[in-house]
Formats: sequence, C-alpha cells, structure tokens
Amino acid sequence: MTAAAFLDLPPLLRVAGTVRLPGSKSISNRVLLLAGLSAGRTRIHDLLDSDDTRVMLDALRALGCTLERDGDALAVTGLGARLAVHEARLFLGNAGTAMRPLTAALALLVATQGGRFELGGVARMHERPIADLIEALRPLGCDITCLGTEGYPPLRLQGPTVLQLAAPIKVRGDVSSQFLTALLMALPLVAGERELLVEVQGELISKPYIEITLALLARFGIAVRRDDWRRFVIPQGSRYRSPDDVHVEGDASSASYFIAAGAIAATAEPLRIEGAGSASIQGDIRFVEAARAMGADIVLEPNAVLVRRGAWPLTAITLDCNHIPDAAMTLAAMALYADGTTRLTNIASWRVKETDRIAAMATELRKFGALVVEGSDFIEVTPPLQWRAAAIHTYDDHRMAMCASLAAFNALAGSAGAPVPIASRPGVPVPAGSRAGVPVRVLDPRCVGKTFPDYFAALFAIAEAAPESIPVLALDGPTASGKGTLGSMLAERLGYHHLDSGALYRATALAALRAGVDVGDEARVATLARGLPLRFDQQRALLGDVDVTDALREEAVGSAASQIAALPAVRQALVELQLSFRRLPGLVADGRDMGSVIFPAATLKVFLTASAATRAERRHKQLISKGISTSIDALRADLEARDARDQNRSIAPLKPTAQARLLDNSALSIEASVEQVLAWWQTVRPFSES
Repeated sequence: MTAAAFLDLPPLLRVAGTVRLPGSKSISNRVLLLAGLSAGRTRIHDLLDSDDTRVMLDALRALGCTLERDGDALAVTGLGARLAVHEARLFLGNAGTAMRPLTAALALLVATQGGRFELGGVARMHERPIADLIEALRPLGCDITCLGTEGYPPLRLQGPTVLQLAAPIKVRGDVSSQFLTALLMALPLVAGERELLVEVQGELISKPYIEITLALLARFGIAVRRDDWRRFVIPQGSRYRSPDDVHVEGDASSASYFIAAGAIAATAEPLRIEGAGSASIQGDIRFVEAARAMGADIVLEPNAVLVRRGAWPLTAITLDCNHIPDAAMTLAAMALYADGTTRLTNIASWRVKETDRIAAMATELRKFGALVVEGSDFIEVTPPLQWRAAAIHTYDDHRMAMCASLAAFNALAGSAGAPVPIASRPGVPVPAGSRAGVPVRVLDPRCVGKTFPDYFAALFAIAEAAPESIPVLALDGPTASGKGTLGSMLAERLGYHHLDSGALYRATALAALRAGVDVGDEARVATLARGLPLRFDQQRALLGDVDVTDALREEAVGSAASQIAALPAVRQALVELQLSFRRLPGLVADGRDMGSVIFPAATLKVFLTASAATRAERRHKQLISKGISTSIDALRADLEARDARDQNRSIAPLKPTAQARLLDNSALSIEASVEQVLAWWQTVRPFSES
C-alpha cells in the first residue's frame, strides 16, 4: 500500500491479464466474530488483511480469544459464548462490520454475565448512526450508554441486567442491514431456553448482505428460519459450533472496479478476475448484471469473472441499486463513459457509510466536468463534454478512492472511443500525450487499506499507459550530492518507482572488479553490463543471489563506477535497463544524465549543486560513522577529480539542462530538500483541488 499523501494516475489506455481478489471484508469480519464466539478452534483461510479486519482482530485479542498462524491460515480459539474478560475498551476504527455486531454481542453477554465495555472509533465512526440497533437492544434489558451524541458511538455497555426475550425483537431495516446482521449474530448467545423472533420494520435494504450472514451462521451451526425478509427465527437451544475450517471468498465488491475497468478498456482480450464468481454467496456479484446492462461482455465461472469491452460507449441505465449498495458506487464511475444520463436509485444507505457517499460522489465527479444531480436516495450522472484534470478528495473512504481511479481511463471516453476535449489548469502546459486524456490525482490513496491495501498495485499490474504519459521526476547532480537519499524519499512521497542509476553503474563496476575485468576495458565491461543480473528487493540490491547493498557503497566501487560511466558502450548497454524503470504510476530517477539523456522529456528536472567541500564533509561523516578512517582533504580531492571527469566526458557531460531547477542543498536538510522539490512538482502538474 502506498504511503503517499496523493497519487497521480496518468491516462490509462487498456487493461489485460489476471487479478486475484483479496478476501471479502463482509465475510472476513463475520467469520472472525463467529469464530471468536464459538467454542473450539477455527482455521480461517484467505482472510482479508486490511484496516477493518485488523481492528476486529485487535478486539478479539482484547476479549481473550487466542489468535495464531497455522500455515497459511489464521487459527482462532473462541470464547464458547463465555466472557474471558469483563472490562475493556475497544477501538474499532471506521469498521461498521466490527462496531455493529460487537455492540450487539457484548451487550447481550454483559447482560447475562456482567461486565463493562466501551466501544469507539475514529471521528467518522462517531458520526455513523447506531440508534436503530440500540433501540432494538434496550427493550431487551441491555444497558447501553452513548458517551457522546445520543444514537451514535462511542458506547458503554454494562451489566448484569435481566433480559426480556419473550416479545418479538423489532429492528428497522431501511437504514442499514448491519443492524439486523448484528442481532442475528448475537441472539444465538441467549437462545438456550426459547426460540427468538426478530421482526424487521420498514423495507429491508441490502438483502444480499443478510444472505451472507445467514449462510455463515449456518456454517457455524445456527439454522435461522426466514419469513419473506420480515421475520427471522433463532431456534431454541442454538449454540455456536466451529466448522474447523472456513475459506473466505474473494471480495465481490472489490471485483466491481476491475469489472468496470474491463468493460471500459479490455479491448484486446478479456480481463480475468479470480476469487469470486457464479458460486459466490456475496450479493455484490450481481454487479455483473448491471455491468452487462451497460454493455460489458462478461463470462462467469464458479470462482472467476472474465470481462471485456462490449458496447461502446457504455449504455446509460436507470437502476434500483438496493441489492448492490456498495458496488453501485462503481456504476457512478462507469457512467462517465456512457452514452447519456445514468440514474441510480434506492441508495439512501450511501449517506451513512464511511462518508456521505452521494454528496461526495456528486462533488468529485463534477470536477471532471460531469453533470451530476443528487437526491436523498438517488444520483444522476451525465458524462463530461470536456474532461478536466482533477484532484479527487476521498474522504477517508476506500470506495471513493477506487472509483476515482476509473476516471483515469478518460482517454477512451467519447463516441466510438474517440477522445473528447480536455482542459488543464490555466498556465500549466498539458502533458505530453495528453491529446488522449488527462491525469487524475487521488488524494489520500492510503484509505484503500480499509479493504484492499494493494488495490493500486493490482490496477497497475493490469493497466497500460503510453510511456510518454507516465510522469518522470529526473534528479541529477555530482557524486555525493545526496541524489540517492533524496530520490528515494521523493519516490516514497509520490508513490512512484525509484531508479538509482548510480546503483546500476556501481553494480557493473562491482561485477567487473569481482570478475577481474579491467574497468578500462570498454568491450568487456559493456558485455557485463548487458547481462547484469541485478534486482532490487525492498531497498536491498542483489547481484544474482548475493546481497551487494553495502558493497555498492564502497569507495573503490564508487571510483570504478565513475570511470566506467565515461565509456560509451557501457552507457548504451545500461540505457534500455534504465528506460524499463518507467512504469505506472511514475518514476523518480536519479543520476548524472537522467534529465539530459535518459529522460529528456521528464516532467520535472532538478539539478543538485552542493559544493565539493560540502559533499566531502557529508561523506566523511558517513564513513566515520561506519568506522572507516579517512580524511576530508582526500575525499574532497577525489570528488573534485570525479567532477572533472564527469563534466568533461565526451558523452553526456554532467551539467544541468536548460529546463532544470537548480537546488543548492549545501545548507538544506534532506526534509527541506524534499519539500522544495515537491513544491516544484506541484507547479508542473495540471491539477486544481477546487
């Protein structure tokens, strides 16, 4: 998952290949709680690793459950419906699938066994209503106190109290199905002496999520009887029993983004999405029906979806989305590519999710130029007549971020796939290749960690863009000017790949030294460079299977690298390798000729100008800290000799290009240097957040 505060997506042109979905959030958190309430040990396979599941795991640990790895599975030893601790504070982030069921389960357990628990989360969780669940539990005798605003978390649950279970238990179904799910999962804990009846008031929304709940309850030994979505009966004597092993399906809601991408941009071959298919118990698999209605060509397998572009442009639709409330957000993004106005109705639940999704979607789609009409329970989207580059707020909502990414296919928008006009911010040149589209900035992309931490990596693995449209930040400068450290930090801040071209030359020099090859033998060194088995793994450099990270920093290797960098055949041998680093979503490249030779059309060029004296002092401190004895004078002389060699070589002499921004970092901290370059970066990008 990227740690960047924003992520810039260049115009995307096509998708192809295979995506493997992460485990379903809805299934993962339900299974975790059911395993925690059951007696015995449950092995959970393919569990989603995300923010929402992590807060549920933390809660189970706090309640006394034992969690341990068992091969590729997570083993949960449950409580057997008996509290192991009677007092705890649980932080549940912004996970409704943790807050609602845990509230119901703990309210009933403390009522019968005694205890005191406080449940809270992030600020947005404290804005998400839970009154309907509280109002269903309090008449049973549960002691629930809202510690802030009435009807909202944080909550305090305490007991014991006397439960009143003879009358039907009433719960509203027209705000969120999670309230009914919470009751259905909690009531078996107190159904020993009588069957319990739950009556739904109002129209039950999101019925497919209740189907998931019922199916999983059955796996754990609870056979709930249902009467037309109005009445649910928990059998007398219900008791949770571990099924020993449970496999979590791939997330069907997450599949919707790739189904949409395939419908828009899988023009050569189908995009294959693995982990959910026709055998899925998740209601959001029915997103396939909506995508087909918009023109997607889809084949369903039991555990996979194959999708490619069918009708183009997509067909505008009007759809009641009660059955796919989460996945319906993806339809709003697909509507940007339709032949008219798409209307999505019965989506009032959007307003009580991670953010007010109707308002958020309307606000953000308008930034692209779309015409959007919103109502209390509907949204209408008409595609842009003129696309605009835009910075999209995500409101700490994972689905907003993933939907926003689909706008990066705007190069394909328009009748019969012809590009539509684009606009950029006044005073900022439209990027190269932009006749085919505009870039999209996703603010706070880290929010996808709630359900799909690797979403953007998965998207970039199957998406393609014109190489010239992939942004490059070129960072050049003399030896020991801090290019590598600055480049690495900039790449992390931008969520981009990092090319340390000096490492390529140092690795070639190291290979030559170890092979006994004279570093002045141009032909033999070039041959070594062409076959260089160098790869990078989590900031470690490996030459073949040997970790050479530290060896590349040795003075002898650096000196040899400077010599071979002056050899034309060696430089040419390494050009293609350096160019191959230009991959989605972008690249920070540092070296001595990144902006002049390798990436002459780089989006931004920066040249570091620290003096040899300053660089010698820095290098001296580094070496002394490693226990290596040296003198500043010797280091300065060596650096000046390298500078002269680099500046006077016949091929690509070291000097700033006319377009380069000069950065004298002699007196700047690395943090200050990063901020300066990022400030320059903003001036060359075509985004406005308004």
